Amino acid sequence: MESNNLIGHLIDGQDVYGTGRSQYVYNPATGAAEKRVLLADRLTVEAAIASAQAAFPAWRNTPPLKRARVMSNLKQLLEQHADEICQLITAEHGKVLSDAMGELQRGIENIEYASYAPELLKGEHSKNAGPSIDSWSEMQPLGVVAGITPFNFPAMVPLWMWPLAIACGNTFVLKPSERDPSSTLLIARLALEAGLPPGVLNVVNGDKEAVDTLLLDTRVQAVSFVGSTPIAQYIYATGTAQGKRIQALGGAKNHAVVMPDADIPQAVSALMGAAYGACGERCMAIPLLVAVGDATADALIAGLRTEIGKMRVGPGDDARSDMGPLVTRQHYDKVRGYVANGVAEGATLLVDGREIELPKGYEDGYYLGPCLFDHVTPNMRIYQEEIFGPVLGVVRVASLQAAMDLIDAHEYGNGTCIFTRDGEAARYFSDGIQVGMVGVNVPLPVPVAYHSFGGWKRSLFGDLGAYGPDGVRFYTRRKTITQRWPSAGLREAAVFSFPSNQ
Repeated sequence: MESNNLIGHLIDGQDVYGTGRSQYVYNPATGAAEKRVLLADRLTVEAAIASAQAAFPAWRNTPPLKRARVMSNLKQLLEQHADEICQLITAEHGKVLSDAMGELQRGIENIEYASYAPELLKGEHSKNAGPSIDSWSEMQPLGVVAGITPFNFPAMVPLWMWPLAIACGNTFVLKPSERDPSSTLLIARLALEAGLPPGVLNVVNGDKEAVDTLLLDTRVQAVSFVGSTPIAQYIYATGTAQGKRIQALGGAKNHAVVMPDADIPQAVSALMGAAYGACGERCMAIPLLVAVGDATADALIAGLRTEIGKMRVGPGDDARSDMGPLVTRQHYDKVRGYVANGVAEGATLLVDGREIELPKGYEDGYYLGPCLFDHVTPNMRIYQEEIFGPVLGVVRVASLQAAMDLIDAHEYGNGTCIFTRDGEAARYFSDGIQVGMVGVNVPLPVPVAYHSFGGWKRSLFGDLGAYGPDGVRFYTRRKTITQRWPSAGLREAAVFSFPSNQ
């Protein structure tokens, strides 16, 4: 079968195919099965790990400046191939092209950060820490590390992981989502073109068998993961039991608090994109709007209903579309089920996106229009669980403190935001809320590449967030060296007390 119809693996710099298990890759805009992706078995994953292990000694000793130059070359290649990459994202994920382009750009920013490797890895040095004794700390790579990434950002999330890990001197095995793997593989091939030696980055497509192989193989020193909380918890428990360093980012249920003094039209505009952008398939999406006061809620709902009425739902490669389809038929059915459950539990469905008119030829796509609920309460499933779809629920509270109590009581603590003109309220909220990423009049407070991404509570398993300074710490380990060169011909007596610099 032609390689453009069959998606394989990238191991030791070569495209690898086989006759093992496979599954369809669908175009969510049409519902058509357009490709098949091979699912790696244990032996295939082990071959990728072996390739990474063989490449590690030479790559570890490659000067950081040379590693950084590969990252700089890759940045240029990604910009040159941006249209091709984004078309692959849209064809397999469904998001609109402009959103795919934004995703790729945020990924490129992480490559820019990784290109600072000579600065990031300088370490620390102290001369004369004791009498004629020098001491310094080095940040050394771990060895073979791995990443397991989700379907919703097939370009950006892998770029959170492997560029920085590789710039730090590690070698990498990446297992992307089997739902939309083509853009991930294209970027990996461009990394080879940028000068990355074969074996430094390997990509294996697969399912649980591939994941478990990475978790159990003793050659893999660390694993990064982004996905749902149940799987994040499984990966953390399994990997740490094997002695691995684990960074597992899980689910979210992000609340947007809107105060009575907020600029309501501006909040409405911001919330439209935060709730319905990428069809709600973002871990930083806003599925819950917490309105302080009934007047605030009523004004927000009026504005949201007007803006929803202007939205165009259609294929992601149509420039007129504001929102594309959900990623798979199974996920489409799941999100529709949440909408039905919200109605059954007593929430008021103000806008029902389950029946929308689609362009001719797209009737079998996985399209769900924007949905808007009012009178959502904390006992409802649509409040408690991560829906990952275009469903926004309005929760009415009487005060800022009541809003904060709701957020703090939720099991997830990924992101949140507040809309207000009151600096005191914003400061109180930002300082006290039990959430890892906070926005003030910013609905999607995703940190830039030189900070780090990570939630609190059951949104993150592990001690370090993704990319930025935390990423450098995760992909390196500190070694401290203390040395002394006694003067020639000077014989010293034995000292039995604990050494000090006194």
